[in-house]
Amino acid sequence: MEEPLRRIRALHTASTITVYQAYSPEIGLPAIRDGRFPAVWKPGRMTWIKPSFMWMMYRSGWGTKEGQETVLAVEITRDGFDWALRHACLSSYVRGLHSDRDAWQRDLKRAPARVQWDPERDLHLRPLPHRSLQLGLSGEASSRYADEWIVSISDVTPLANEIHALVRNGELESATGLLPQEQGYPTSAELLARLCP
Repeated sequence: MEEPLRRIRALHTASTITVYQAYSPEIGLPAIRDGRFPAVWKPGRMTWIKPSFMWMMYRSGWGTKEGQETVLAVEITRDGFDWALRHACLSSYVRGLHSDRDAWQRDLKRAPARVQWDPERDLHLRPLPHRSLQLGLSGEASSRYADEWIVSISDVTPLANEIHALVRNGELESATGLLPQEQGYPTSAELLARLCP
Protein backbone atom coordinates (compact mmCIF):
# COMPACT_ATOMS: atom_id res chain seq x y z
CA MET A 1 0.00 0.00 0.00
CA GLU A 2 1.35 3.41 -0.96
CA GLU A 3 2.20 5.75 1.90
CA PRO A 4 0.12 8.94 2.01
CA LEU A 5 2.21 12.10 1.81
CA ARG A 6 1.31 13.08 5.38
CA ARG A 7 0.23 10.68 8.09
CA ILE A 8 0.74 10.41 11.82
CA ARG A 9 2.72 7.18 12.16
CA ALA A 10 3.16 6.02 15.72
CA LEU A 11 3.39 3.16 18.15
CA HIS A 12 0.00 3.28 19.89
CA THR A 13 -2.49 1.28 21.92
CA ALA A 14 -6.19 1.81 22.51
CA SER A 15 -5.40 4.45 25.14
CA THR A 16 -1.79 5.62 24.61
CA ILE A 17 0.63 6.86 21.97
CA THR A 18 4.44 6.76 22.20
CA VAL A 19 6.42 9.87 21.31
CA TYR A 20 10.17 10.41 21.38
CA GLN A 21 12.42 13.10 22.77
CA ALA A 22 16.18 13.29 23.32
CA TYR A 23 17.83 15.12 26.19
CA SER A 24 21.09 15.50 28.01
CA PRO A 25 21.62 12.92 30.79
CA GLU A 26 20.92 15.72 33.30
CA ILE A 27 17.27 15.68 32.20
CA GLY A 28 16.94 12.24 30.62
CA LEU A 29 18.25 10.03 33.43
CA PRO A 30 16.04 11.49 36.21
CA ALA A 31 13.06 11.33 33.82
CA ILE A 32 13.70 7.62 33.24
CA ARG A 33 14.19 6.97 36.95
CA ASP A 34 11.15 8.92 38.17
CA GLY A 35 8.76 8.57 35.23
CA ARG A 36 8.43 12.35 35.03
CA PHE A 37 10.60 15.27 34.01
CA PRO A 38 12.88 16.76 36.69
CA ALA A 39 12.65 20.35 37.96
CA VAL A 40 15.43 21.44 35.57
CA TRP A 41 13.00 20.71 32.69
CA LYS A 42 11.12 23.95 32.07
CA PRO A 43 7.45 23.55 31.07
CA GLY A 44 7.29 27.15 29.84
CA ARG A 45 9.60 26.44 26.91
CA MET A 46 8.47 24.95 23.61
CA THR A 47 9.09 21.19 23.62
CA TRP A 48 8.81 19.06 20.47
CA ILE A 49 7.49 15.52 20.61
CA LYS A 50 7.97 13.12 17.72
CA PRO A 51 5.82 10.01 17.14
CA SER A 52 8.38 8.79 14.55
CA PHE A 53 11.32 6.86 16.01
CA MET A 54 13.37 7.32 12.84
CA TRP A 55 12.78 11.07 12.80
CA MET A 56 14.09 11.17 16.37
CA MET A 57 17.15 9.20 15.24
CA TYR A 58 17.73 11.74 12.48
CA ARG A 59 17.26 14.70 14.83
CA SER A 60 19.54 13.29 17.55
CA GLY A 61 22.08 11.58 15.27
CA TRP A 62 21.21 8.21 16.82
CA GLY A 63 21.55 9.81 20.27
CA THR A 64 25.09 11.07 19.64
CA LYS A 65 24.49 14.83 19.36
CA GLU A 66 25.46 16.95 22.35
CA GLY A 67 22.51 17.49 24.66
CA GLN A 68 20.58 14.61 23.01
CA GLU A 69 22.49 11.61 24.33
CA THR A 70 19.52 10.15 26.23
CA VAL A 71 16.67 9.10 23.96
CA LEU A 72 13.31 8.76 25.68
CA ALA A 73 10.19 6.92 24.63
CA VAL A 74 7.39 8.83 26.36
CA GLU A 75 4.08 7.01 26.46
CA ILE A 76 1.26 9.52 26.82
CA THR A 77 -2.51 9.32 26.80
CA ARG A 78 -4.24 9.50 23.47
CA ASP A 79 -6.69 11.93 25.09
CA GLY A 80 -3.78 14.30 25.74
CA PHE A 81 -2.28 13.89 22.28
CA ASP A 82 -5.69 14.45 20.67
CA TRP A 83 -6.20 17.56 22.81
CA ALA A 84 -2.89 18.93 21.51
CA LEU A 85 -3.89 18.23 17.91
CA ARG A 86 -7.27 19.94 18.38
CA HIS A 87 -5.54 23.02 19.81
CA ALA A 88 -2.66 23.08 17.31
CA CYS A 89 -1.82 25.43 14.49
CA LEU A 90 0.47 24.74 11.55
CA SER A 91 3.94 26.16 12.18
CA SER A 92 4.05 27.77 8.74
CA TYR A 93 1.59 29.77 6.67
CA VAL A 94 -0.16 27.91 3.83
CA ARG A 95 -2.07 29.92 1.23
CA GLY A 96 -5.58 28.50 0.81
CA LEU A 97 -5.54 26.66 4.12
CA HIS A 98 -5.39 29.89 6.15
CA SER A 99 -7.57 32.85 5.23
CA ASP A 100 -4.51 35.15 5.22
CA ARG A 101 -1.07 35.46 6.78
CA ASP A 102 -2.26 37.78 9.57
CA ALA A 103 -5.00 35.34 10.61
CA TRP A 104 -2.47 32.49 10.67
CA GLN A 105 -0.06 34.54 12.81
CA ARG A 106 -2.85 35.33 15.29
CA ASP A 107 -3.79 31.64 15.46
CA LEU A 108 -0.15 30.64 15.90
CA LYS A 109 0.35 33.11 18.72
CA ARG A 110 -2.73 31.81 20.57
CA ALA A 111 -2.22 28.11 19.94
CA PRO A 112 -0.54 26.09 22.72
CA ALA A 113 0.57 23.50 20.14
CA ARG A 114 2.01 23.64 16.66
CA VAL A 115 2.32 21.06 13.92
CA GLN A 116 5.20 20.60 11.54
CA TRP A 117 5.46 17.93 8.81
CA ASP A 118 9.00 16.78 8.05
CA PRO A 119 10.32 14.12 5.68
CA GLU A 120 10.36 10.68 7.29
CA ARG A 121 13.81 9.07 7.36
CA ASP A 122 15.21 5.70 6.31
CA LEU A 123 17.84 3.69 8.20
CA HIS A 124 20.61 5.80 6.65
CA LEU A 125 18.71 8.91 7.84
CA ARG A 126 18.01 9.95 4.24
CA PRO A 127 14.70 11.72 3.57
CA LEU A 128 11.78 9.64 2.30
CA PRO A 129 9.04 11.00 0.01
CA HIS A 130 6.43 11.01 2.79
CA ARG A 131 6.26 13.19 5.88
CA SER A 132 5.84 12.59 9.59
CA LEU A 133 4.38 14.82 12.24
CA GLN A 134 6.27 16.77 14.85
CA LEU A 135 4.19 18.37 17.57
CA GLY A 136 5.46 21.42 19.43
CA LEU A 137 3.98 22.03 22.87
CA SER A 138 4.14 25.29 24.80
CA GLY A 139 2.26 26.97 27.64
CA GLU A 140 -0.81 25.01 28.66
CA ALA A 141 0.02 22.09 26.33
CA SER A 142 3.55 21.74 27.69
CA SER A 143 2.30 21.81 31.29
CA ARG A 144 -0.43 19.26 30.56
CA TYR A 145 2.11 17.04 28.83
CA ALA A 146 4.44 17.02 31.82
CA ASP A 147 1.82 16.90 34.57
CA GLU A 148 -1.16 14.98 33.18
CA TRP A 149 -0.49 13.02 29.99
CA ILE A 150 2.61 10.96 30.75
CA VAL A 151 1.93 7.27 31.43
CA SER A 152 5.56 6.10 31.36
CA ILE A 153 9.04 7.17 30.30
CA SER A 154 11.55 4.59 29.11
CA ASP A 155 15.13 4.70 27.91
CA VAL A 156 15.47 3.70 24.26
CA THR A 157 19.10 4.84 23.99
CA PRO A 158 20.36 1.21 24.03
CA LEU A 159 17.89 0.36 21.24
CA ALA A 160 19.10 3.35 19.21
CA ASN A 161 22.71 2.23 19.71
CA GLU A 162 21.91 -1.36 18.71
CA ILE A 163 20.04 -0.38 15.53
CA HIS A 164 22.73 2.14 14.61
CA ALA A 165 25.46 -0.52 14.99
CA LEU A 166 23.51 -2.91 12.73
CA VAL A 167 23.09 -0.17 10.11
CA ARG A 168 26.82 0.60 10.21
CA ASN A 169 27.53 -3.12 9.69
CA GLY A 170 25.15 -3.27 6.72
CA GLU A 171 22.69 -5.54 8.55
CA LEU A 172 19.63 -3.60 7.44
CA GLU A 173 17.15 -6.47 7.75
CA SER A 174 18.11 -7.05 11.38
CA ALA A 175 17.99 -3.30 12.03
CA THR A 176 14.51 -3.06 10.51
CA GLY A 177 13.33 -5.92 12.71
CA LEU A 178 14.19 -3.92 15.84
CA LEU A 179 12.32 -0.75 14.85
CA PRO A 180 9.14 0.12 16.78
CA GLN A 181 6.11 -1.09 14.80
CA GLU A 182 4.57 2.27 13.97
CA GLN A 183 1.19 2.37 12.28
CA GLY A 184 -1.18 5.07 11.12
CA TYR A 185 -2.67 6.85 14.11
CA PRO A 186 -6.47 7.07 13.94
CA THR A 187 -7.67 10.64 13.92
CA SER A 188 -10.50 12.40 12.17
CA ALA A 189 -10.09 13.47 8.54
CA GLU A 190 -11.59 16.84 9.50
CA LEU A 191 -8.91 17.44 12.11
CA LEU A 192 -6.09 16.38 9.81
CA ALA A 193 -7.43 18.53 6.97
CA ARG A 194 -6.95 21.59 9.19
CA LEU A 195 -3.36 20.56 9.89
CA CYS A 196 -2.28 19.29 6.47
CA PRO A 197 -1.09 21.80 3.87
